[in-house]
This record gives sequence, C-alpha cells and structure tokens, in this order.
Amino acid sequence: MSTEIRGRIVSASIELDDGVISVRGERIASVTPFVEWSSTHRHSPEPQFSGTILPGLVDLHNHGGLGHRFDSVDHAQARAAASYHHATGTTTLLASVVTGPVEEMVAQIAMLGELAREGVLAGIHAEGPFLSHARCGAQDPRFLHDPDPATAEQLLAAGGGQLRVMTLAPERPGYAALARQLAERGVVVALGHSDADFATFSDALRPKGSGGLVTHLANGMPPTHHRAPGPVAASLVAAAAGNVTVELINDGVHVDPGFAALVFAAAPDRVALITDAMQAAGLSDGEYRLGPQAVTVRDGVARIANGSIAGGVSTLLSCLARTVRESGIPLRAAVRAATSTPAAVLGRTDIGDLRPGQYADLLIVGDNLQLRRVLRRGSLMS
Repeated sequence: MSTEIRGRIVSASIELDDGVISVRGERIASVTPFVEWSSTHRHSPEPQFSGTILPGLVDLHNHGGLGHRFDSVDHAQARAAASYHHATGTTTLLASVVTGPVEEMVAQIAMLGELAREGVLAGIHAEGPFLSHARCGAQDPRFLHDPDPATAEQLLAAGGGQLRVMTLAPERPGYAALARQLAERGVVVALGHSDADFATFSDALRPKGSGGLVTHLANGMPPTHHRAPGPVAASLVAAAAGNVTVELINDGVHVDPGFAALVFAAAPDRVALITDAMQAAGLSDGEYRLGPQAVTVRDGVARIANGSIAGGVSTLLSCLARTVRESGIPLRAAVRAATSTPAAVLGRTDIGDLRPGQYADLLIVGDNLQLRRVLRRGSLMS
C-alpha cells in the first residue's frame, strides 16, 4: 500500500515549501519537491496540500501520561501511556522509571523491556538510584545510594538489553567505575540530579569520560553563578564543543523561555527537547503519583509535598511549539531538537528525520503547530 502526503516539509536534513512524501508500508520511499513529483506522476491523482510535515518526535525522558505510568508492572498501563504520546506526535519514546526500592525498579524495567522488544517503546531510561541527595528533586531520597555495580547489573539484566540510558550523579563515590560498566554495555550515561562543582561535572563530560547526555539541564542542579558556574555552565561548555547533548524541558514550568534561548544559542545542534511527562500529562489538576511519591498538580504544575517539581504535564509537540513561539528559535532548529538530535543519542538512523528508507513516522501540523495527523510506522494514529 502506498500513500502520498503533500505539504511544507521541515526536518533536520531537508526543507521544502511544497513537497511530497511517498510512504510504502512502514517506510518512507521518497521525499520530492512537488513540481518534480507532478512531472513524473501526470496520470496520478494530485495529493492535496495538507499543512506542515514534521518528522515523528523523539522523547528521551518520559514517565507516563493520560493517567498511566511507566513506573508500573502493569503492561496495559504502560502500553496506554505510550499510545497517548504516540497519538500526540511523539512516535518514539524512552520509558523512564524513577528511584525506588531496587526490587521494584527491577520489576518495572523487566516489564518495560518486554514492550521495548515489541517496538512499543524505544527502550528504558533509569533515573536513579545513583543520584545526589542534595539535588534529588522528586526522587525519593530514602532509596538513593552510591553507585553499586551489583545493583546496576540487576537493572541491566532486567532490561534484557533494552536499558538505553541511566542518570548518574558524577560526584558520588564509585561513579567512574559504574560509568565504564554501563558504557561497555551500550548504555548512554546521563549526568544529572547532581550537586557537583564545575570541575567535577566537566571532567565527567570530557571525551575521555562516559557522559554523553545531561538530564533535564538546570533542573536537579544548583543554579549557575559567575563565581560558582556548576553543572549548568559545565554542560553548556561541553555541548558547545560537541561532547554532550543536553536535555531541555521547555514547557513553561521547568525553565524560562529566555534560558531555553540561551541554551540554543550556546549549542543549537546539541539540545534534545524532552517532556519529563508524568501520569498527569493530558489531564487536569488533581492527585497523582510518580514512583513512591504522591504528586499534586495545581495550575498545570506537578509538585510533591516539599514543593519540588515532579515531572511535566505537556506533550513534546507543545514544548516544540513553545520553543518557537516564546524562545524565538527557528522552526527547523526546534524540530531538530525534538527529532534528529535525540535520535542520535540513541544511535538510531531509522527515525528522527524524513529520508528515504527511514520509518514513516511523521506528523502534520497547522500554521500554529497544532496537530492534525500522526503516522507511526506508516499507520495513521487515532
């Protein structure tokens, strides 16, 4: 079965004011300027101009949505969370689990690994348990501890090769050995929930280190200061040098739009927009959960009892739109940050762009980036 979709095409590798994407089965067959397409398809029905076509979005950090959680052992609940994000334009996502009792994390990762092997998920992100108590945010401090190879091995084994990212605090004793252990197993080491100084964080981000990603830049970190630049400045320096990719939650809650503009100015090709979405994404204010913690969402902001922000309630498309509208980032740069850059973190060349041979993951949006249609693996999402 073939499908032709016509519109303005915007991706990291191509920008056409009027183009046609031909889809064959699960894959993109061709991407062609409309004038060229029409000259070779004179006897074919002309596809209508449908809007702006973007690659399917890629979210590296997502805890759930529409009332469903990934920190669960319920396959149906995790599948429903993934389906919600697929239908809202995030055609590829990692399922993130937060710090909890090790046996619970192992069970959650084992369940999510099964969904990853089915292709529902792109893998798993373990946010903990080797994080800083001082910068734990919504992570439950009772279950945080120093890096431990045996615990890490339990989590790796549970994932069955589907654990793709783990967040570590580089100042904790045992970090370097654990980072090597993870890197040897193909896991991307992300630095975050850290109270490290500039030198310690920078050292972990150098090419000789293992840090390829920074977890939600500026959140779970000390504020940057001109006499104590800390992890934020270290991350921006490393990203500008091309040594690391920084996650950014530009949802109007986690960072100011001006800070997002600064991050893009420093390292435009090394920003990965994320949602950090949790159970309440897509729903109204109320009472929810994130791992072991109770969460209250009020006025669209999720917090635990001590006031710490507890994940996000936005979709990745809304974060992308906010990046364009409020942070002043050109559409193509914002699209790159939500597609090809996070895909590169995962080492995936079959998603994140609009090129022949890639999966036919794409979304059609209107003039204000409002969602019209989503295709995932060539199939229309309801």
